Amino acid sequence: MEDFNFDTEMLMGVVLEYGPALIKAIAVLVIGLWIVKMIVGLVRRMLEKSNVDPSLRGFLRSMVSILLKVMVYITALGMLGVEMTSFIAILGAAGLAVGLALSGTLQNFAGGVMILLFKPYKVGDFIDAQGHTGTIKEIQIFVTILTTPDNKTVIIPNGPLATGSLTNYSTQPTRRVDWTFGIGYGDDVDKAYEVLKRLLSEDDRILSDPEPFMAVSELADSSVNIVVRVWVNAADYWAVHFRMNEEVYKTFDKEGLNIPFPQTDVHLHKVN
Repeated sequence: MEDFNFDTEMLMGVVLEYGPALIKAIAVLVIGLWIVKMIVGLVRRMLEKSNVDPSLRGFLRSMVSILLKVMVYITALGMLGVEMTSFIAILGAAGLAVGLALSGTLQNFAGGVMILLFKPYKVGDFIDAQGHTGTIKEIQIFVTILTTPDNKTVIIPNGPLATGSLTNYSTQPTRRVDWTFGIGYGDDVDKAYEVLKRLLSEDDRILSDPEPFMAVSELADSSVNIVVRVWVNAADYWAVHFRMNEEVYKTFDKEGLNIPFPQTDVHLHKVN
């Protein structure tokens, strides 16, 4: 009977000592998790309104949820009297070790987040970056996948893409096409202008505003070089570029305009 009374008294003492703290910890845990759920829902709505990439929404939402839940659990355990200083220090040291071991991967991960947030390019854009040129096929959190014009698949880590220089050919609706055509010394420059203007006017894909520009750019070793610049819709760039090269080659010869090529004159001197 005495043992039963002793156990009851000890149990009551434990309950009186730790009961209020346990109730507070449970209350903090329940209310904290409810608040976390509300905040995560608010973050989700904000991300949807800001048109953040869908592949990034889930990740950011999960990160916010995990971080807030860890804070709630640590707070609840602290209210129970659990010493959290050493625990947090161990977590920090473990995080540092993992970060150093995965520094390259984390750099690519951070680069992917920056790319998906700020969108320097999107799927379908034609870019030139890190020595590769092609069309963006897929943007993942660690890498970007593009397809080259000759149908090769190139996988580029997002870290260098986010921090290096990049040329995006698809962001502007129009592009300028530049050519340099050479005629021979002694050929009629005004006639060359007339032929070039006629060829440009025959291609409806060349825009009239801004109007085409042409001028003598250089008196080279074996040719008088004429630079020609026109504006076209971005999708017509290569078609116009190649077509004009072909038309100039065909027409200059018919019009009596020479297209020079490098030549070397060899003079032989008879030595007595």
